[in-house]
Amino acid sequence: MKPSLQVRLSQHLSLTPQLQQSIRLLQLSTLELNQEVEQMLTSNPLLETDEEFGEAAPVRLDAAAPLQREDSAAEVSAESSGEGESVAEIKGDDFGTTERDDWENGTERDDFDGIRETPGTGSGSGDDDGERPEQQGPGISLQEHLNAQLAGMQLSQTDRAALMVLIESLNEDGYLEDSLEELTEALSGDADAEAREDLLDTLKCALKWLQSLEPVGVGARNLSECLLLQLRAKPRSQAQVVAILICKQYLELLAKRDLKRLMSLTGADEALLREAQGMITELEPKPGRQFARSEAAAVVPDVIVRKSGRGFRVTLNPDVMPKLRINELYAHALRQTRGGVSNSPLGTQLQEARWFIKNIQQRFDTILRVSEAIVERQKGFFSHGELAMKPLVLREIADELGLHESTISRVTTAKYMATPWGTFELKYFFGSGLNTEAGGNASSTAVRALIKQFVAAEDAAKPLSDSQLSSMLEEQGIQVARRTVAKYREALKIAPANLRKAM
Repeated sequence: MKPSLQVRLSQHLSLTPQLQQSIRLLQLSTLELNQEVEQMLTSNPLLETDEEFGEAAPVRLDAAAPLQREDSAAEVSAESSGEGESVAEIKGDDFGTTERDDWENGTERDDFDGIRETPGTGSGSGDDDGERPEQQGPGISLQEHLNAQLAGMQLSQTDRAALMVLIESLNEDGYLEDSLEELTEALSGDADAEAREDLLDTLKCALKWLQSLEPVGVGARNLSECLLLQLRAKPRSQAQVVAILICKQYLELLAKRDLKRLMSLTGADEALLREAQGMITELEPKPGRQFARSEAAAVVPDVIVRKSGRGFRVTLNPDVMPKLRINELYAHALRQTRGGVSNSPLGTQLQEARWFIKNIQQRFDTILRVSEAIVERQKGFFSHGELAMKPLVLREIADELGLHESTISRVTTAKYMATPWGTFELKYFFGSGLNTEAGGNASSTAVRALIKQFVAAEDAAKPLSDSQLSSMLEEQGIQVARRTVAKYREALKIAPANLRKAM
């Protein structure tokens, strides 16, 4: 083939650096935006905050600061985004020792229905004279709580070091995730077999010390062992005997609410079995949970919606809006230079600072416009709650505002709205529609709210199946298939009917 020259005429969209920055700022969360602002303040001396000079005027979004639509990211299209049948026996050492053989038949699970998720009050040893974790001061960790108990123990230097290793190996729930053999392998290095065996014995001894500390159940290696440690600390009774047997071998059956099978395998009657089940549900499956440090879980809303007369008023949250301006001292010095701003080395940074402020203005202006459109479309929700939510898709808001659908997706991700019913992510107000007998559509959010209401009001002895929930929704005029009900139920983290059934 001979080389040749050809001229082609084509159209394509070129993303300028300013436009790329606008898109990036639009999709950032509030925390990420603050980090971006801090980085820009550090790198650009021409940008400063109003707080430095005692002024606290946020970025203005009014007619005095017009925004050019062609520079907006709103115009850019981008990617959217086998069990034994015989009655089991309980050994006598199940009530006093914590040897590993006692629990090696336990079921290893993170949690199961039947053990409540809130911290249990029955997991202690019954001694109220000891200092409670909540009295240790705010923010204390599990390791700090255990080390405080370790300080008062009479241990050899070797045992104390081994116990400290185990304490540092606990996860946030209070479980020992690594086996003693793995810890021995990691600590022994190039030691010979005899030294490793001695180290393993030391760790086994340290584990007994650890499992004797508060909270009871700490240092367990699985759920079964954790529950057994707490049950052994309780006064001995027939219910305790049955509860220990269940936790050693039949946790799966308890989770499935298989009462008849448990009665057959444990030899207990229904009343005794229910008493044992009640004792187990009082235990704490995660002993370290009460010490977990809650990291800033509070969500700061970007938009605030308040009742105003017969309607609702949408405003931006001034606390999340950066207060930025150009440093006038540097800008004036640049204007006085002989070559002008464009020829100065700082001229580029001045332009970048102006772009940054303008793009932040554009970001909040777009968030406000989208939020106002959402409130206008979802007035029923703001007046009556989630049962009045209407079907809404991104395309409807995009068409109304003249923006691209991908822009609406960016705006509604990781942005939050404070409403009279709580704080929600903007994406919460979007949902598909389901057909109704009247010929209209019902929002999937409203359907999930109905399912939640039905389950909350059901008889615990006869919980509603997915088919029954589907029939009840049909009586409300909403046509929902059973599989759709199951999907919504799982999204609400509601267990199936067989696991919700009370024993």
